[in-house]
Amino acid sequence: MEVAEVLPEFADAFAFEEFNRMQREALPALLEREENVVASAPTASGKTALAELAICKALADGGTALFIAPLRALTNEKEDDWDRFENLDYSVYVVTGERDLNPRRARRADILVMTPEKLDSATRKHDSRRYDFVTDVDVCVIDEVHLLDADRRGSVLEVTISRLRRLCDPRVVALSATMPNVDDVAAWLDAPEETTFEFDEEYRPVDLNAGVKTYTHGENSFADKYRRLYRALDLAEPHLREDGQALVFVASRQDTVRAAEKARDEIAERDVPMGARGDYDFHTESKELENDKLRNSVLDGVAFHHAGLSKNDRDLIEEWFKQGHVELLFSTSTLAWGVNLPARCVVIRDTKLHDPLEGEVDMSPLDVLQMLGRAGRPGYDDVGYGWVVCDTAEADKYRQLLRDGKEIESRLAESLETHLNAEIAMGTITDLDDVMDWLETTFYYVRGQSKPEEYDFPNLRERVRDCLEELVDRGFVETSEDLSIEATSRGVLASKYYLRLETAAKFAELCDRVEEGHDLETGDVLEAVATAGEFESVSARQDERDAIDAVLVGQEYGDLEAGQRKVLAILRSAASGTTPAELASDAWVIRRNATRLVSALGAFLDRFVGPHAANLARRAEARIENGVSADAVGLTAIDGVGPGRASKLAKEGLSTPGDIADAGIDGLIDAGLSEGVAERVYEGAQSLPSIEIDWGDFPETVATGENEVREVTVRNVGEPARAGIRVTVNGREMTSTNTYLRDADTVPVGVFGAETDELEYTVSVAFPEEPLIPIEETRTVRVE
Repeated sequence: MEVAEVLPEFADAFAFEEFNRMQREALPALLEREENVVASAPTASGKTALAELAICKALADGGTALFIAPLRALTNEKEDDWDRFENLDYSVYVVTGERDLNPRRARRADILVMTPEKLDSATRKHDSRRYDFVTDVDVCVIDEVHLLDADRRGSVLEVTISRLRRLCDPRVVALSATMPNVDDVAAWLDAPEETTFEFDEEYRPVDLNAGVKTYTHGENSFADKYRRLYRALDLAEPHLREDGQALVFVASRQDTVRAAEKARDEIAERDVPMGARGDYDFHTESKELENDKLRNSVLDGVAFHHAGLSKNDRDLIEEWFKQGHVELLFSTSTLAWGVNLPARCVVIRDTKLHDPLEGEVDMSPLDVLQMLGRAGRPGYDDVGYGWVVCDTAEADKYRQLLRDGKEIESRLAESLETHLNAEIAMGTITDLDDVMDWLETTFYYVRGQSKPEEYDFPNLRERVRDCLEELVDRGFVETSEDLSIEATSRGVLASKYYLRLETAAKFAELCDRVEEGHDLETGDVLEAVATAGEFESVSARQDERDAIDAVLVGQEYGDLEAGQRKVLAILRSAASGTTPAELASDAWVIRRNATRLVSALGAFLDRFVGPHAANLARRAEARIENGVSADAVGLTAIDGVGPGRASKLAKEGLSTPGDIADAGIDGLIDAGLSEGVAERVYEGAQSLPSIEIDWGDFPETVATGENEVREVTVRNVGEPARAGIRVTVNGREMTSTNTYLRDADTVPVGVFGAETDELEYTVSVAFPEEPLIPIEETRTVRVE
């Protein structure tokens, strides 16, 4: 059955010319019916084409398709793959947290690509102009729906799909690797029997011979890695000697590089005939690689692959592996979920990995099965070989996994309070009956009916009532006399910023302390974030502790745990652009999560304290993001000024946007900028608010016991912005206003002849949404 016969107008959208047996059997359900579809099939059997068929039908009907990719790294890959749709004049738009959203492009897109987390965030804000595009989806394709069973991420996927179905009821096409309880997923998605497919192992293009191999565990984890590596090479060697290829999965990006280096030496010692050092053409091609270590390695037939490599290098390695130039490839798990790169032999060297946020964790069973599914090259091998290398104590666990597969469970119960709060904050749940109606749309409810005792289903209503009471007690939800429920400001902010509830409560407590008179400092912001629940599983390895102590030297943080001290050290060093090398491997992930949390804390401070407190958090966020000093942070508000340029300008004495505006283009050129850059930076500074404070006829003296009210004018001669204007006398706040400052605001200031020699009045203007240092001016009045 040729693609051109079935879908003549979309023939160029597919990477092949003929559908295989599995695709042919699913094709009528996807193209000729309207119902939801669930299909489970072995890895590498061609499931991606089912997604593309569903997308083609939606496009042919004039609709919009949404593709949910399991990992952020794969969203970019789909963007590249689906150039084929772009060539047919259909637009593909990827929405991830890493990119600035262009709502207009998202609205006009024919195919949207998102991760579960980004879709969750977008559907929570579906009634905003920015995210309204998510309610205009006609088909939703869930790639790897067995992610429902993943720690943390599973419940996100589950509630998001349930929410999307309530918002716009798209057709849902769910695809997964082989799973024993595909019928439960079909029941959840209301897919009838006729459009539910369970393609078993006979649909695998190549038979899989999978097993478990143990190694002798030692005291030293570093030495254990090499014991496992030699075990992996023992398993791969026979295939490499027969011109087969081997794919070895390891725990981290660093490990791929180290393992490849060690493997090259070991293979040379074992005299395994591989590599292309005599191939002049390949030798020339290899010079296109940007990574030096990779360039040296590929000529010996050994390479590594991870998401941190440049796109150029990843593409070349993938292509050379397909061509057979690379015979032994070390990779992280990302490759198992993404590119179809099968090998005759697949070895999982590491079943445990270090997660920057979770510490040492077991690789998920889903990842293990996904990786082993890469064994066997269609058209080249009759059988693929897959091995899990693990400690003897864990061998039976993995043998059972390979024998029985993995039933997919719901993880919603583990974070029910958080997801319930989000639904209440959106206004979709207003009483207990609504909660039960919502739960009935979840996979949790379906699995609870299959396994009532394990899911404590007989007590479900009671569990929900306890959950609601907990939300009320903690200030996230309030109930009225008619038993209706609605979110408080705290609950809305927790949902909007995707916070764990204990973190939201901690942020609210800090706001209360500031309201009661605690002087808020940058250290308070950093400590509140470092001790947030999102970082509770971060651990500090022994080799990191000296670096942590050096960063925090002179600071009193005795009551913080080691992991919290590590996060705080990363935030403090990131804020000054000096992260120690020992902390660098985890710093990127921790910083990325921290900036979201600081932004959320800023919103709490804005709502419950005021603009000045929010501005302090905004400046802390900008410093963590850019690594600039406290006096130069305001420069990062200017478009085109990154960390390097901000530091350079600050060294020249230009540390605020006001300094930039005063210096003019010539002054910026004198400070070392090229003319074109100077013009852009100057224009950027002009597009920010700029404050002048006019004290009018403010007195220099006041008689004891006399009271006068004078007016101070705060004028914005730059772009309009939301601002907080605060007046203090001798350090104590007199007035505070929150305003949208377009041109000028007049502030009444009382001058009182108090029992003191001098009164020091300070007018301060802060911008809660910009990292600008507050503008302050002071006047002193003598009391006579």
